[in-house]
Amino acid sequence: MGLKKHNPTSPGRRWMVGQTFEDITRAKPERSLVRPLSKNAGRNAYGRITVRHRGGGHARKYRLIDFRRDKFNIPARVDSIEYDPNRSARIALLIYADGEKRYILAPVGLKVGQTVISTQESGDARVGNAMRLEYVPLGTVVHNVELYPGRGGQLARAAGTAAQVLAKEGEYITLRLPSSEMRRVHKECMATVGQVGNVDHANVKLGKAGSKRWRGWRPAIRGSAMTPRDHPHGGGEGRSPVGMPGPKSPWGWRTLGRKTRRNKKTDKYIVRRRGSGR
Repeated sequence: MGLKKHNPTSPGRRWMVGQTFEDITRAKPERSLVRPLSKNAGRNAYGRITVRHRGGGHARKYRLIDFRRDKFNIPARVDSIEYDPNRSARIALLIYADGEKRYILAPVGLKVGQTVISTQESGDARVGNAMRLEYVPLGTVVHNVELYPGRGGQLARAAGTAAQVLAKEGEYITLRLPSSEMRRVHKECMATVGQVGNVDHANVKLGKAGSKRWRGWRPAIRGSAMTPRDHPHGGGEGRSPVGMPGPKSPWGWRTLGRKTRRNKKTDKYIVRRRGSGR
């Protein structure tokens, strides 16, 4: 995928950097793999807002993605590379030898007409092929990695991300994740070889607030611009400091650096935490 800069015909266009979409080979999705997608504007089943700054945006349809890659030992041909509004990565339409169609995340280097396969045994570690981690060669980059066998890929699914196989010891494989965290994953978990495509996604600049609204995001208001009733940072005469040792969330929690991980059951699988030398 390439990037393009626009002529500064308006303030919104001046710094905008968009995509060329030259990697897209099909405009409309496969009808059998599309489902309705209703919007909830960040509200839960009781109608209360649980995620702020959401709402509006263009209508979308959900594309069913095969994160499990559980159709084993049947070759599939890549029929098209498509756009998916629900994720940063591109998706690839596979047509299996028995006629079934499925979407997968499109890795870097996957071309239309190429053949890929998913296997639970030792296989060819080519881009797009899926296999158990125990059969992936050391040093290989993978994506769509399962955390639990059979659950489906949960790690390294965003555009441009990949995990690297570092070591194999007993029942577990050590991976370096996109966050720099090193984590042990069971050897029976599936992973797809290669790096997720659409690498230039990180360099896109929307250019104007309206582009954010089209994507379903509403404005975020600074806490210092609110009243003391609405935010701990609010109030004061003119522009005021937050008035406390550290910044807080609207609900009074310490924020900006506060650790939020609360899953001691899986601490034993983390070899080195992200952003640390340990």
